[in-house]
Amino acid sequence: MAVPFGKSKIYTAIVFEKHSEEPKAYEAKEIYQILDELPIVTEIQLKQWQWISSYYMCSLGDVLRAALPKAFLLESETLVLKNDLFEQEAALTDEEYLIWEALEHQSKLKIQDIIKILDRKGVLSVVNSLLAKEAIEVKEEIYEQYKPKYVKYIQLHADHQTEESLHLLLDGLTRAPKQREIMLCFFQLKQGSNEPVLFKELIKKSNTTSTVVQALVKKGVFELIQIREDRVSFDTEIQPIHDLSVPQKEALDQIKTIFKEKEVCLLHGVTSSGKTEIYSHLISQTLEQGKQVLYLLPEIALTTHIINRLQQFYGDKISVFHSRYSVDERVEVWNNLLTRSDKAQIILGARSSVLLPFSNLGLIIVDEEHETSFKQFEPSPRYHARDTAIMLGFLHKANVLLGSATPSVETFYNAKQSKYGYVKLETRFGNVQLPEMELVDIKEKHRKKRMKGHFSDRLLSLIEEALSEKEQVILFQNRRGYSPVVECSTCGVAPQCPNCDVSLTFHKFNNELKCHYCGHQQALPKTCPACENPTLDSKGFGTEQIELELKELFPDTKVARMDLDTTRGKYGYQKILQSFQDHDIDILVGTQMLTKGLDFKNVSLVGVLNADNLLNFPDFRAHERTYQLMVQVSGRAGRDQKRGKVAIQSFNPYHQILQQVTVHDYPAMYQDQMNERHQFSYPPLVRLVRIVLKHKDFIKVDTAANWMGKSLVNSFGDQVLGPTSPSIGRIRNKYIKSILIKIPSGVALKQSKDQIQRIKDSFLSIPDFRAVQVIVDVDCY
Repeated sequence: MAVPFGKSKIYTAIVFEKHSEEPKAYEAKEIYQILDELPIVTEIQLKQWQWISSYYMCSLGDVLRAALPKAFLLESETLVLKNDLFEQEAALTDEEYLIWEALEHQSKLKIQDIIKILDRKGVLSVVNSLLAKEAIEVKEEIYEQYKPKYVKYIQLHADHQTEESLHLLLDGLTRAPKQREIMLCFFQLKQGSNEPVLFKELIKKSNTTSTVVQALVKKGVFELIQIREDRVSFDTEIQPIHDLSVPQKEALDQIKTIFKEKEVCLLHGVTSSGKTEIYSHLISQTLEQGKQVLYLLPEIALTTHIINRLQQFYGDKISVFHSRYSVDERVEVWNNLLTRSDKAQIILGARSSVLLPFSNLGLIIVDEEHETSFKQFEPSPRYHARDTAIMLGFLHKANVLLGSATPSVETFYNAKQSKYGYVKLETRFGNVQLPEMELVDIKEKHRKKRMKGHFSDRLLSLIEEALSEKEQVILFQNRRGYSPVVECSTCGVAPQCPNCDVSLTFHKFNNELKCHYCGHQQALPKTCPACENPTLDSKGFGTEQIELELKELFPDTKVARMDLDTTRGKYGYQKILQSFQDHDIDILVGTQMLTKGLDFKNVSLVGVLNADNLLNFPDFRAHERTYQLMVQVSGRAGRDQKRGKVAIQSFNPYHQILQQVTVHDYPAMYQDQMNERHQFSYPPLVRLVRIVLKHKDFIKVDTAANWMGKSLVNSFGDQVLGPTSPSIGRIRNKYIKSILIKIPSGVALKQSKDQIQRIKDSFLSIPDFRAVQVIVDVDCY
């Protein structure tokens, strides 16, 4: 519905609850307009939103804005109308008269129309002046952003359906050969069918223009009809689902047995063990029960890959929902779910698809459940899609399957505690061996001068060997751009971002410096800004530098790069992955979007160029994430009959985590991490709540953080860490302070969050602190 706020503002709102208690503090206004005949959200959805709001300490409005496609958040537009009672035209200025004259010819004008008439942006003063003179009236009009897609079709007019009338029609077109040719093309496309012919297809087939076809419509030969269609559909020839191997069948049977007792099950299957095939069988069984399926993926790049695989089995039963789709495409998925359309039986999507209006959900699959991209960091609500999916499954009484080759420590801990069911799949599909892992000591290679650029002689020989066998190579470097730092060779000054406390990253393709935090960009200076020395050196390396080095080392080889810079378009991922699938690319360089679930049969070698960046990251999860990334990226190699190879370059090849990666020893990694977390009190043994304070004035945010820190220490004691400045203490011209609260598993989480909320409310009631932005992030890992 639409509700009025203030004198002219109109907002859209959802009826959350009906009651008959009149507000006492203010006079309630009338509802402006009921917008929908049927609800656009479901009751279960509202319960889910309440849980997200309560658990992640955010408002229901934040959840609504994250869940609803923008087209549903209707907007009002100011319309200017002429006041017919006004007669004193002489009192108008030249600009006012131009608007008045335009209203003589048009019943209403938008503000944008007035801007064009006056040829300037600041027009509100003129409109206000006309209002004061009572020459015009102003009203707000609500408009919808969503526009359905209508496709033009051509069919024969009802007067020409008989054989006799058709002969007469064709005889009458003997003097119009082009129109007669269009008629013949029309019958060829119909091929005895009663269905209308696609307008575009007829034009293409007859090699003519739309004007000629429109002429036949005017003559009454054809009828032009418009049919509403979804923007995205997956009509394809359906193939039977592949048979499972013996280990896969055993795993599937175990999952079914667990689902009889528990709602959540962890499938711990090594890379290329065929988890997607098991998912497919579970999806088919759920569809047979007449229920919906949600298939959650961590990366949009993966969505494209999985669509192609599931499309073969389920055709147009699949709908896709993620941020690269347009607003209209997402609205259609939403509406199809509300109407229980056949096109929305399987929803395949990224994080946000967990907020869709499901009505009869039977199965939720969270693939690569360990991925950090399931966690929403900015803006609010800062929810975790995996945990929200488990709650969604509980509300719908649906089964939830978490799948990963490298489960997160929290999920594995819950499985160990028998909170979740647990199934392990230890063999690759077709009994293919896990890849042969090799650690390359680049410290030693540098000493012996066996490095070419950022490549060791060993990695180069492995690449040459793979290319000579007509096989493909994937190279992983978890940093985009050419170089993370550009430094003066004389004084050591590096160009810094003016908005953030971080050095600018050099992108050689555009010859510019970019900030990866706020988006600031500037041309690469020709001389040092401090001492005007012309020699600037680059330090470190990213995917762009690796791509250029490869093109020099292997000039006859096709090299491509896959990172945020090369996949910005809607079909950016799809084009690169399809080229790699079609063997148009020999070596693919990329960031961690390459590590997730991609299946290419011809990849025999995976190279990790620098494992140390990941290991030395200042985070209690650094070692766990390094293990996950290394194992996941190595799993892209040797997925067919031939055993693959993985080369990991490191300055410290004897590091415990890298040794565990080489032998795929997940239990040892888990045990080491649990020992550390017992010692220092980190999840899953405690809950983490991070409070972040931001402001443009450092002194103000520092004072505010100290006040907040002391108040939290009074309530939580030594469970509070901080306030501290993060490694990057200023982003987008705002200084940042962070406070971490550890809540032990035995302490009631709700009471702790209520106490945090009371302290936050007290903080915001202090006038000096009201301008400080306060962010509360629950489960901030």
